[in-house]
Amino acid sequence: MPLLFKNPRIITSTDDYGADVYCVGEQITRIERSIDPKSCAPGTEVIDASGKYLFPGFIDPHVHVYLPFMGTYAKDTWETASRAALVGGTTTLIEMICPGKGDEPMAAFETWLSKASGVSSCDFSFHMGVTRFDPAVERQFREIVKRGVTSFKVFLAYKGALGVDDRELFHTLRLAKELGVVVTAHCENETLVSELQSQLLAAGKTGPEWHEPSRPPRVEAEGVHHLMTFAELTGAEVYVVHTSCDEAVGEATRAISRGVNAHIEVVLPHLILDKSFAERPGFEGAKYVMSPPLRDKQQTERMWNHLRSRAVSTVGTDHAPFDFETQKVMGKPPAGDFTKIPNGIPSVENRVDLLFTHGVCTGRIDLHTFVDAASTQAARVFGLHGKGTIAVGADADLVVYDPGYRGAIRAKSHQMATDYSAFEGWETKGRASVVTVRGRVMARDGEFVGKPGTGRLVPRGR
Repeated sequence: MPLLFKNPRIITSTDDYGADVYCVGEQITRIERSIDPKSCAPGTEVIDASGKYLFPGFIDPHVHVYLPFMGTYAKDTWETASRAALVGGTTTLIEMICPGKGDEPMAAFETWLSKASGVSSCDFSFHMGVTRFDPAVERQFREIVKRGVTSFKVFLAYKGALGVDDRELFHTLRLAKELGVVVTAHCENETLVSELQSQLLAAGKTGPEWHEPSRPPRVEAEGVHHLMTFAELTGAEVYVVHTSCDEAVGEATRAISRGVNAHIEVVLPHLILDKSFAERPGFEGAKYVMSPPLRDKQQTERMWNHLRSRAVSTVGTDHAPFDFETQKVMGKPPAGDFTKIPNGIPSVENRVDLLFTHGVCTGRIDLHTFVDAASTQAARVFGLHGKGTIAVGADADLVVYDPGYRGAIRAKSHQMATDYSAFEGWETKGRASVVTVRGRVMARDGEFVGKPGTGRLVPRGR
């Protein structure tokens, strides 16, 4: 059904103006000051967006949906995660494929793809995880890139599990340079983390509050420095995921200033939560254990400053959904310790509203930065052609956003499959009123209304 958006205030990463938008099929076909509904095709749905913003569909460049991790599996499926994303205004997700050390990359790719295909209601793509590198897996990586997945993921953490050594890192970056793809990287120093963990546990420091001291800012900064050295020597394009602290951003920006082709991501929790949440009594802090960990309040303000200056390009979530009552408790003393708490904070549903509430409404960032960081830059860096903007010929991924809405976050009503929310009771300002994916209305006023399973794998270019 064709769609006509009447009287919105259109906001992109660069523009702010009033106009009507007409969509036929999967694309935007007209943008004009005023479009008469009589000039549109029969059956056109007219959506009154008076007093509301019209944003391009938001893109989360960093999520985990199907995730075998730390002896358990992430709680969401693509059915629940995609519905949560759409209700929150996100129309495209890029998931991290995380094969085990002994897994074949192509088999892992097919497994992850099978979990999303015909199930996801939003569009999707992947970052292909590299957990080992040899001639046999190199051939598979080349084939996966041909299938439109034009980014890799490496971990400079999780020693003995997902992490790569320096030889594997070098060859991954060299291949990426040859193929013209981006290497996303979790940057920490796995040896330092392992040794600090052992030191803390030996001293009887086992609760969730000790997770952050085992991975301090300097450890993260060292990981970024390490990646940038390898990127400089290979010429590869790199993207630092979930950067949490000023020290890590500094290592990346210094490398960028000397010509390294690098991008910096922050994730929502590192902007609005601090380490005091992980220090809550009664094991409540386990709800807030993620890696890199939450930092002190001074760091969160510094990260807002880096986002406002555009040193940080994108805002993702690192959505990694685990239940509190049955999964996070795996690390509860005395039987467990902080190293056994599944890492992650579920947030794919809340990213847009909390970024708007705590960023735009507080004056920390403007509307253009909001759209750029939550949509446009992810489309540009990762080759999602037709997404991340509002223009004739672009995909009709659109969000009518009501800035006057006031609400509160509750786990009992969220679409995510987890039994808790890290933001329980938090007030929000603004909400997606209508969300479309390629011209299909998928969500209205906090409710999923679309046809399930209509999302598709988006082939990406560079």
